Amino acid sequence: MWTGYKILIFCYLTTEICTERHYLSAKVVDLGVYFTRNHTSVEGTRFKRAIFQGQYCKSFGCCEDRDDGCVTHFYEANALCYCDSFCERENSDCCPDYKSFCREEKEWPPHTQPLYPEGCFRDGSRYEEGSVIRENCNSCTCSGQKWKCSQHSCLVHPEIIEHINEGDYGWTAQNYSQFWGMTLQEGFKFRLGTLPPSPMLLSMNEMTSSLPAKADLPEIFIASYKWPGWIHGPLDQKNCAASWAFSTASVAADRIAIQSNGRYTANLSPQNLISCCAKNHHGCNGGSIDRAWWYLRKRGLVSHACYPLFKEQNTTNNICAMASKSDGRGKRHATKPCPNSIEKSNKIYQCSPPYRVSSNETEIMREIIQNGPVQAIMQVHDDFFYYKTGIYRHVISTNEETKYQKLRTHAVKLTGWGTLRGAQGKKEKFWIVANSWGKSWGENGYFRILRGVNESDIEKLIIAAWGQLTSSDEP
Repeated sequence: MWTGYKILIFCYLTTEICTERHYLSAKVVDLGVYFTRNHTSVEGTRFKRAIFQGQYCKSFGCCEDRDDGCVTHFYEANALCYCDSFCERENSDCCPDYKSFCREEKEWPPHTQPLYPEGCFRDGSRYEEGSVIRENCNSCTCSGQKWKCSQHSCLVHPEIIEHINEGDYGWTAQNYSQFWGMTLQEGFKFRLGTLPPSPMLLSMNEMTSSLPAKADLPEIFIASYKWPGWIHGPLDQKNCAASWAFSTASVAADRIAIQSNGRYTANLSPQNLISCCAKNHHGCNGGSIDRAWWYLRKRGLVSHACYPLFKEQNTTNNICAMASKSDGRGKRHATKPCPNSIEKSNKIYQCSPPYRVSSNETEIMREIIQNGPVQAIMQVHDDFFYYKTGIYRHVISTNEETKYQKLRTHAVKLTGWGTLRGAQGKKEKFWIVANSWGKSWGENGYFRILRGVNESDIEKLIIAAWGQLTSSDEP
């Protein structure tokens, strides 16, 4: 009896196993059309991954050639779809992610109709038709499943920064956030602003200092060490093209402080020049240093504390808010209170007519150490915007730079000099120069540049002036 039960159970199990084997064989046959490359276990795993929505070619893989076996199941349409070039035929049956994954957004033939929705892909994300994204200084619009981008030359080129930092040029570069997104034209147009020197400036006679010819000059000199508290640090012109005003006001302030032996140490207002020196000037759209020095001599400036920089430079608030009149003895007095109501002193500061210092390296050094910082006009190349530290020399330009030759003139303040090891470990001479791009740029707002070789025309035109003090002003 017990033996009969055993035989019955054995027959039942045998029947079930045979049935299951038959079912699995049929299942493998049914699924076989979905597998490729000899139906390996890896392909089975790939097929299982393909059931997740949107993961077709990305999970299954792509075939470069026409291959009827390079196929998977498109569940949403309950059909097969291809991940090879075979799908690009009159009646397209590509997988939904074929174009974005296998072809990397290449253009479809006109007769094909992809199955996935319209839009564009970028960095793994999908964007709707008409979407606009920014890439540095260019904008890209999603149109017809393709990105159409503007072709401006950008101020910041990461590859140039990398090239400078990988080379041995004596200085390092940085990607400044305030320049990112600007075109090269905008950089030259808004961050400089000094007009090329006029014939009158270039025809001025060069003056030499009164120091004895044999006077020893130190290897390193910094004006703020000799005159502590009297030398004024860099301001930030931002996108106001007025280096002509910033450098003039700063040099004048230093010179007045030195000549008055520290009695008047106020920094002078570049905004006073920008807003009020209107003749042949355009405020934040450029100006000339000769006209700025004329205004300082004839009208005078108030302090930076009295007439601070506007937060936003535009036509509505760029009206001159200061006026002065002569007392008949050559001195002028303000007729209006300070635009900054907190500051009470509206004293007017004036300067003598400017004079030109010799372009000789030694004569410039003698002038600075005897009388104070001087103004210089330089030519700016696009790599100068990246300067972070070291001794600057022009390394590389973009092909677009020459288009903006007339916009490249920049006015700065020379405050000292030195000698250090620079490019390739060689001992190099340099100037210490104050810029007007804020203290976050360069070496706390300053930069060093090769000395004695007229790098970027830094020694071509050197201007200085004396503070105009009367007997009542003397300490």
